[in-house]
Amino acid sequence: MKDQKVALRGEIRVPGDKSISHRSVMLGSIAEGITTVSGFLKSADCMSTIECFKAMGVEIELSGETLRIKGAGLRGLKKPDSVLNTGNSGTTTRLISGILAGQDFECVLDGDSSIRKRPMKRVMEPLALMGADISSIYDNGCAPLKIRGKALKGTDYEMPVASAQVKSAILLAGLLAEGETSVKEKIPSRNHTELMLKGFGADIETVGETIRLRPGRELKGMELTVPADISSAAYFMGAGLIVPGSDILIKDVGINPTRDGIIRVFKAMGADLEILNERTEAGEKMADIHVRYSHLTSVTIEDPLIPTLIDELPLIAVVATQAEGTTIIRDAEEMRVKESDRIKLMTEGLKAMGADIEGTGDGFVIKGQSELHGAVIEDEKDHRIAMSFTVASLIAGGEVTLKNPGCVNISYPGFYEDMKKLQM
Repeated sequence: MKDQKVALRGEIRVPGDKSISHRSVMLGSIAEGITTVSGFLKSADCMSTIECFKAMGVEIELSGETLRIKGAGLRGLKKPDSVLNTGNSGTTTRLISGILAGQDFECVLDGDSSIRKRPMKRVMEPLALMGADISSIYDNGCAPLKIRGKALKGTDYEMPVASAQVKSAILLAGLLAEGETSVKEKIPSRNHTELMLKGFGADIETVGETIRLRPGRELKGMELTVPADISSAAYFMGAGLIVPGSDILIKDVGINPTRDGIIRVFKAMGADLEILNERTEAGEKMADIHVRYSHLTSVTIEDPLIPTLIDELPLIAVVATQAEGTTIIRDAEEMRVKESDRIKLMTEGLKAMGADIEGTGDGFVIKGQSELHGAVIEDEKDHRIAMSFTVASLIAGGEVTLKNPGCVNISYPGFYEDMKKLQM
């Protein structure tokens, strides 16, 4: 990535939402009948989810971005012949644990070296309260996990920290449990699972801070469209705001209120950003987003906003280097246990490029309007880190080199090509 500083102009539709794509496979696989998914994200993570359910006997066909799933029903999954490989996907690992906990077979979940470092006790402990038998094979609270399917009972669980993955695992286990399951969230996390469960026919409702799920209903296959992923769109939003002369329209972006923190932050920074053509499909809000190069000012980002933009914080750190004033990000210690320690990598990388940034235990302090220069960036194969520094490279004086550029395939195959199209 050489010193470009070329304005980004044009229209783009980024790939489908990763969170919704994962969930469409999982719920379609345990529903009765046929589920058709349009706009499916063909990323490495989502393909891991498909392969796990194929290994349990589910018939899944992928043609282009359209998925056809012949559901096995809630209790129709079959014991896999070998270890279920979740690859690099924390979403697959944690959510599928809830489904497997109530099956009538034993299996092992494992993934790559990153998954083997990511904390799984946060899922294991609440599932154990429901009667699940899940153990960490190396007794370190991480994958590989051995799951012995058992009869489950409903639970009333209060989330200690906001986590859509943990909440989803509990709710998915609740489908197979005896009695009602409820999850209370003091700080709301993304609600794709609740919305999709309702669409598939589950008896689920949210009242105030509490989600209640009553088992007993079979899920029914459905047709659904996956909106464009706001986490992927964020990189083009950020690039459009900081590269002089840029003017970009991003089509069909999911703007679920539990995921739209990036829009709220950019607007608070003074971004020239418009939400156009807003509509709702299958319970999910989507819209077109128009961004132009803007003079930005600093903000403070903290709870309760953090869960709505946790994956976008590395990109926000890049954008903050170009904003007037000091941006503070806190309450984001979750960044340290993602695919990498994102606080550490963003701090070290942006410092290497000349930014005035300090990492803290739970975020950053960034003094803005730095002139960035080229550097060699350690990304530790973390797709969010690689894409964030790709945006930083667009305004850098000199060449920015990523050690593992191919890791973007985890969430966005074609990312570099799409960015280049907007520079033509």
